[in-house]
Amino acid sequence: MEIHQIRYMCAVAETGSFTRAAAREHISQPSLSQQIIKLEQELGTKLFYRFSRSVGLTESGQIFLPRAKQVLRAVASAKSEIQEMTATACGTLKIGVIPTIAPYLLPRVLPPFSSKFPQVNINITEDITSVLLQKLRETALDMAIVALPVRGGEFISEEILRERLYLVASTKNPLCRNGSAHLKDLAGEPFLLLKEGHCFRDTAVAACRQLKFTPNVVFESGHLASILGMVAAGMGISIVPQMAVESRSGCTFVAIGDESAVRRIGLVRLRSRFRSRLQLELLKHFSTYSSALQPENAMAPEG
Repeated sequence: MEIHQIRYMCAVAETGSFTRAAAREHISQPSLSQQIIKLEQELGTKLFYRFSRSVGLTESGQIFLPRAKQVLRAVASAKSEIQEMTATACGTLKIGVIPTIAPYLLPRVLPPFSSKFPQVNINITEDITSVLLQKLRETALDMAIVALPVRGGEFISEEILRERLYLVASTKNPLCRNGSAHLKDLAGEPFLLLKEGHCFRDTAVAACRQLKFTPNVVFESGHLASILGMVAAGMGISIVPQMAVESRSGCTFVAIGDESAVRRIGLVRLRSRFRSRLQLELLKHFSTYSSALQPENAMAPEG
């Protein structure tokens, strides 16, 4: 039984297709299929049902899959520990980040890190929190930059940044006249928010519920840019993180004064995985640049 056979088996199970698994593993589909067959022959049982357009795990496959993933995690952990013995920081960092952080934070923090560690390759995955956490569980990512807190005792979180939430409304909206806002004044207003699944939506809704009201959501989108365009057109109001505040025609951004109107951002990793030198260096880098990363008037992490 070979490690690459185990990796291919996991890829087929996760993608539901020999073709997609082969593309992910950068191998031809016939070669991958042949390795799966060899693995099944060695185990003495079929791992997959083959259908015309998809595959499914047999009962034996369902039993074998978690063990296979455990083997791959152990190999990856051992590799990381060996790399720690090298004199220079090198290797690959696989980082996940949510869409309401990626375009604002990464362009500021990653270039100086790459300049300091030119031998480090950084692979970025942008997705919603639930997907990133699953990728952490599957060891497809080393770390994820998400809004805190995250659920699950299998994760360790370290806060790196705290920022205030902002009301964004049309320049003609009277809510913006005083230069400040409070959540209680927003009850009953038409809200434009990110779709379900985006953790910043959960952050905004949770802040409103602290004041005993649920936002009246009239428009949902997967992109902040679309929401800001609708706000500028006078279709409603929204709540955005401070790092998304920008000079935009037709929009006015006002800080929300409530204590609950805050977003915490952190680096999350799998508790069971060895923390590599590269991960420690990235965390140290965030700490070094924390003051530069804090948007103007943002709240610094306590302690």
